[in-house]
Amino acid sequence: MKILTIVVPCYNSEAYMKKCIDSVLTGGEDVEIIIVDDGSKDKTAMIADEYARNHSTVIKVVHQENGGHGEAVNTGLRNASGIFFKVVDSDDWVDEAAYKKVLKALKSAIKMESELDLLLTNFVYDKVGVRRKKTMRYKHALKEHTLLTWSDGVRFNKFQYILMHSVIYRTQMLRDCNLELPKHTFYVDNIFIFKPLPYVRKLYYLDVDFYHYFIGRNDQSVNEKVMISRLDQQIRVNKCMIDFFSEAEIEDRRLYKYMFQYLDMMMCVSSIMAILSKDRGKLEQKAELWQYLKEKDLELYHALRTTVFGIWMNLPGHSGRMLSKSGYKVMQKVFGFN
Repeated sequence: MKILTIVVPCYNSEAYMKKCIDSVLTGGEDVEIIIVDDGSKDKTAMIADEYARNHSTVIKVVHQENGGHGEAVNTGLRNASGIFFKVVDSDDWVDEAAYKKVLKALKSAIKMESELDLLLTNFVYDKVGVRRKKTMRYKHALKEHTLLTWSDGVRFNKFQYILMHSVIYRTQMLRDCNLELPKHTFYVDNIFIFKPLPYVRKLYYLDVDFYHYFIGRNDQSVNEKVMISRLDQQIRVNKCMIDFFSEAEIEDRRLYKYMFQYLDMMMCVSSIMAILSKDRGKLEQKAELWQYLKEKDLELYHALRTTVFGIWMNLPGHSGRMLSKSGYKVMQKVFGFN
C-alpha cells in the first residue's frame, strides 16, 4: 500500500504541469500520483498519459468530463489507495528536501499506529515578481514533532489559516466525513479544509516549507479581478460553510474558536471583493450574504458582525468602504496573497 496519494487536478495545464509532476515524482515508490484531467482542451491529457507510461508504478491518470476543481478532488479521493491524501494544484510544486521529511513523518505515524488525521506543513506564497517570498508558518500555534489533539494548546492567531496547501489528511478520515465538493464551483478548497476539521482527532506539525503556492497568472482563480467576477461562487461556498458550522456539533472549545475564526475570514473575503468591485449589484450580494447568515443563525450573525473583520467590512457609506479597501491593501502587501 502507498503511504501518500497526491492528486494533481489539471485543466488546460500544458504550460506548467510538468514542473508540478516532476516535483511530486521525487517522492518515489512510497507515493501514488493521480493526475485528474478535468476535460482539458489542450495537450494536458497527452502529457499526463506520457507520464503514466513512463512511471507506471507511481502515476495513474483519470480522464473525465469537466466538473471543476472540486470534482477533480472528488475523483482523486474516490481513486486514492494511499493511507494519506494530498492535493497539489498543477501550477504549484513541492520542495524535495521537505518532501523527504514529510514522508519520514508519515511513515513514523504509520509505524506507531498513531491514527494521525492531519499533518500540517508550511507553504510559500510564490508570487511572481516578488523577491522575498512570504511563508505561512504555524510556529507558536502548534508544538512541533508532537502528536496533538485540539485541546493540547493549539492556538492559531488571527492570521494563521490552514489552507489546502498546508494539509495532508488521512484518506479514510476524509471518506468517513463524507467529503464531497460541489461541481463547477471555484473556491471549494475552503470546504476541503473546513468540513473535515471536526473529524480531526490527532494532528502533527512539521516546520518545513513543503508547498510552493504559485501566484501570478492573469486567469488564476485568486487573481483579484477574477475573484470579483466570481463573487457569486465565493458566496456560494461561504453559505455552505455557514450551513455546516451552524449545524455541526463541535465540542472542543479550541476547535470551535478556530472554525469561527476561519468563517470570520471567509465573510471578510466575500465582503471585501464586493467592496472592491464598486458595483451596486455585488454590494447587494454582500448585503444578502449577511442577511442569509442572520436568518440562518442569529447568534452566529451577531458574533461575526461584532468581530474586527465584521465591523471593518460593514463600515457605513462610501467613506466606510474606502477605509475597508485601504485596510485590505495593507494586509495584501504584508502577507503577499493574490
